[in-house]
This record gives sequence, C-alpha cells and structure tokens, in this order.
Amino acid sequence: MNLAIQLAKATTGQTSPNPMVGAVVVKDNRLLGTGAHLKAGTPHAEVHALNMAADEAKGSTIYVTLEPCNHFGRTPPCTEKIIECGVKRVVIGSGDPDSLVAGKGVARLKEAGIEVLEGVKKQECLQLNEAYFHHRKTGKPFVTLKTATTLDGKIATKNDDSRWITGVESRAFVHQLRHEQDAILVGANTVIADDPELTTRLPEGNGIHPVRIILDSTLRTPITAKILNTTKAPTWIFTTDAKDPFKEAAFQEAGVHVYSTGSDPRVSIEQMLKILGSKGILSLLVEGGSEVNAAMLRGNHVNKFVAFLAPKLLGGVESPSSIGGEGPDKMAEAIPLHQVSWKQYGEDLCIIGYPTA
Repeated sequence: MNLAIQLAKATTGQTSPNPMVGAVVVKDNRLLGTGAHLKAGTPHAEVHALNMAADEAKGSTIYVTLEPCNHFGRTPPCTEKIIECGVKRVVIGSGDPDSLVAGKGVARLKEAGIEVLEGVKKQECLQLNEAYFHHRKTGKPFVTLKTATTLDGKIATKNDDSRWITGVESRAFVHQLRHEQDAILVGANTVIADDPELTTRLPEGNGIHPVRIILDSTLRTPITAKILNTTKAPTWIFTTDAKDPFKEAAFQEAGVHVYSTGSDPRVSIEQMLKILGSKGILSLLVEGGSEVNAAMLRGNHVNKFVAFLAPKLLGGVESPSSIGGEGPDKMAEAIPLHQVSWKQYGEDLCIIGYPTA
C-alpha cells in the first residue's frame, strides 16, 4: 500500500476532477504490476496495474488506494476488470464518497467471491485525496490559505512593498502548490497593487496553470491587468450587483467570466465556493491580502493553512499583517491548528496545519 500511495502522489495536480489513485498487483511475494491514474478520461490505476500483470494476475492480490469504481463513466468499471482477471484478494486504502461509487465497488467484488480488506493506511489515503473527499461531501472546493510573512507577521512595508519576503526556495514551492491546485484566488486590491499573472512557473517547464479567481465587489480591476490575459489560463471574476456594467462588458469581451453573488456590498464567499464547486473546481489556493484572508477565516472557509515565515524583522504599526479584520476579543477565541507539520525551504520555515473552528 505504501508503494500504491507513492504512485498516486506522483500524479499530484494532474488528475482533477478525478482522485489520485495508485494500484499494485502482487502474488507469491512477487511484484507483478503497478499503475496510477494519470488523467481524467484515461484508464484507472487498477487497469494499468492489471494490464502489466497480464495472465499472472489470476489468483493475485491487488492493493489500491481508493475503492474501485463499479459504474460506466468515461471509462469502464474497474470492478469488472478485477473480476475478469481472476484477482483473489483486493486490499483498499479508503472508500470513495462519490454517490456513484460509495460502497458499490466493495459490494460488487464481494458478490463475485473476492476477498476484500478495507482501511489499510486509511488516514494516508484520505489525506492523499483531501480535496476530492471534501468536494464530494460538501460540493465546494477544498480551500488552502497561503501566507508569507516576516518573523513579526508582516506581509509588506507601510508603503506596500512586498518583494520579496521569502527566498527563492519558498517561492519555487509556491509554484508547485499552484501546479497542484484547480484554482487560485486573490482580491482586487492585490491585483491593483501587484499586477500578478498568477501562473505556474516550474523549473521543468510551465506547469499546470490554475483558473485565476478575483474577488472584486465593484469591478475595480484595471482592464490592463496581466491577470486578464486569458491565453495561458482562464480568469473568473466574482462581483456583486454593484458592479460597473461597462467594465463587465469589457471583461467579457476579453474572455473573462464574470459572476455576481447578489446585492450584498461584498462578494459572498459561500456563494462563490458553491459556484466553483459546481464547475468542477476541487481545490482552491488563496493568496489574498489581509482582508481577503480575514474574510475566509471569519467564515470558516479555510480547510488548510500554509504559512511561510522568513527570518526577517520589519516592524511598523502601519505595516500590514497577514490577517486583517477586527479579530476576536479573547485569546480563547483564536483558531487553533491541528495535524501541524513544518519544513525548511532555504532559510524560511513553512508551517502547515488544519484549522479547527
């Protein structure tokens, strides 16, 4: 199962809206076949592994990180392939919450007389597809909030100079994060101040560019902003009924999709997440400023927190921090993180945790 998990991890960022899945076929202490799902619409991991094992798959055990599907989609059901190949035993990491699969794959295998063992390295398999599981259960994308601050919590000087807080190693990892996400989000203030492209730039090539999302209540985004160039990646703007109709027409003419979340003065993040989820966005990386970050946290919309700390001290009352807003009155109201881990990139420290509301 460890090998199956490694195979699945190697496809991070390229299988959405499908989950990452790895499979390994063994018999008589021999490795007969391995496979991973590489891209939506292509054969699943079990098919690759069983094809590699060929005739020797009969009487074998297949280890798979996710419950095999039992329905016709863009590819045939994996359960039938497993049955046809004469597999004796199936070891599964985690069940699949998708209503088309949930429990049906296991039931079909047992019906065919195949031994099934579930829950092997379950937590690792669940974390592997945390975005997929969250989307299937809530209909909304899994939200990762990323911040980069000095050691005293500042994201820019009092004059909004923020380049660069972290070193090249941290910035390279952020591009890997972008490569792994379906969409990336900033607020209009960030677009106006930094004019970012929000594309992915990896050493081996361009990487996969996420859909760029802008929160802009009145459509203040400049028509000349780099992010509005949709030749590399789509750009979607979420606004309100107070939008500038002339700017909306100009954006649409440029190929930008504009969505209104209603008459409230600010964009409804809840409504935005539902729209993103309905359009197959499973994962969302937030790289916003302090007010966007505060709004995401205040609404309990953040599922994962990634904080880069640079060994620098900036100071200054007017230097903005990573999370704005009013904040709570008592320390007891702070949002704790759990499953905390950390890693060093160059001289920077990256802390990852999961908020508990």
